[in-house]
Amino acid sequence: MHVKSWLAAALLASASIMSLPVSATGHTTKSAPKKSHSYGAKQRMHNRLLLAKARTSHHTTPIVRGDAHSKAQLRAQNRNFLEQHPDWFVSPYRMTSHHLQDGTGLVNNDHVQSVTEKIMRNLQRQLGKPYVWGGESPEEGFDCSGLVYYAFNSQLAAKLPRTADEMFRYRRARHVADNDLRRGDLLFFQIHSHGKADHMGVYLGNGRFIQAPRTGERIQISYLDDQFWQQHYLGGRRIIMDNTVL
Repeated sequence: MHVKSWLAAALLASASIMSLPVSATGHTTKSAPKKSHSYGAKQRMHNRLLLAKARTSHHTTPIVRGDAHSKAQLRAQNRNFLEQHPDWFVSPYRMTSHHLQDGTGLVNNDHVQSVTEKIMRNLQRQLGKPYVWGGESPEEGFDCSGLVYYAFNSQLAAKLPRTADEMFRYRRARHVADNDLRRGDLLFFQIHSHGKADHMGVYLGNGRFIQAPRTGERIQISYLDDQFWQQHYLGGRRIIMDNTVL
């Protein structure tokens, strides 16, 4: 009985020795303990697996879901945002990216440039004429929006409305960032009224704009960086564009 127990114990010891890994020198070695990864390392490994899977996958999910009508509405909405807020988008998506900035040169489009200069010449011919509330002709004089109405509408396919606030909210006009102002852009101010534009001028470049100020004064050139105008400035709008000029 004791001999059988001794033989069984010897056989178990022999089996355990044989299962140990053997090094190149013939000596048995112990297995290294399994490495435990930190939470961050596990996350990185998981993310790498997801990225590899995405790269090898041929399945694509449409960005826009819905029927043809809803997709068309979304495209129209995006085009409207692009028209109204070009400063939200960077090249190559900005619709104004093909124009040179003010102070570095003129716009690339020869026709738009020609129309801009016609309007600028017409405006500057009115310098020194009196401010007249409701006026919109060289014979009687101009108020601030009447000057713009007179000089611009002969060159535009769709005519501007009459008042400063209507022009400020005009849907065909494009919002312009302060650092993207260009010769011919409209400038709007809030001086006496609350919540709406009640004065305007036209940007000439180099920080200057032309305006019909108020009763008792004459059409003149002013500087946008003057403290008074900065305190009342609402923003710029662009109306001289490829799709608005004749």
